[in-house]
Amino acid sequence: MTTLSSQAWRNTLRTVLFLGVLLFVCAWTLRYWQAWVYIGIYGLAVCFNTAYFLRRDPALIERRLQAGPGAETTPSQRRIQAVAGLCLAGIFVLAGLDHRWQGSSMPTAMVLAGDGLLVVGLLLVFVTFRHNRFAASTVDVVPKQTVAADGPYAWVRHPMYLGSGLAFLATPAALGSAWAWFAAVPAVLTLVIRLVDEEHLLKQQLPGYAAYCTQVRFRLVPRIW
Repeated sequence: MTTLSSQAWRNTLRTVLFLGVLLFVCAWTLRYWQAWVYIGIYGLAVCFNTAYFLRRDPALIERRLQAGPGAETTPSQRRIQAVAGLCLAGIFVLAGLDHRWQGSSMPTAMVLAGDGLLVVGLLLVFVTFRHNRFAASTVDVVPKQTVAADGPYAWVRHPMYLGSGLAFLATPAALGSAWAWFAAVPAVLTLVIRLVDEEHLLKQQLPGYAAYCTQVRFRLVPRIW
């Protein structure tokens, strides 16, 4: 197994394991079927992405391994990423505690609807990666980078953030926790702040991006914004 492949699989499995530990420790029980289903969906998605892009586009995997506040190149993005990380962790902490203390209840139909929306969000992220091999985990412009304008990029300028936002908002329902929306909504707001800041950099440093913005008017939600 190559170094890149080893790093990618370690990162993938570590992420899924951390998510599971965070949920079940906060819930203080393994009898949390919503969490098992959620981890199954998310785990299958990230494992599929890792296997698919290691085979089809290893350069994308390599760029996405550089993640987190410390990997960002600008102070504003480091701050945004730090807040986003806290919000994301907060979603799972609140969901686990909510389950532990039975703070809110959610019908099974809503949980399954949340799982469905989670799948939609994850699929949109996957499609985005297929159409933009420069979709890194950090905000930066690299040599030979081009503007992605086909596929989902023909509808909105930030389809990966749209998919992520859908997944964030779906997670509380999928985990059966109304409490978790207190962290999910701020997590989506950090995405909005991040993409606005990112666009300033792309317009300045990525040739053709300003023209692309005039062609595709909507940043995140088609026909709304």
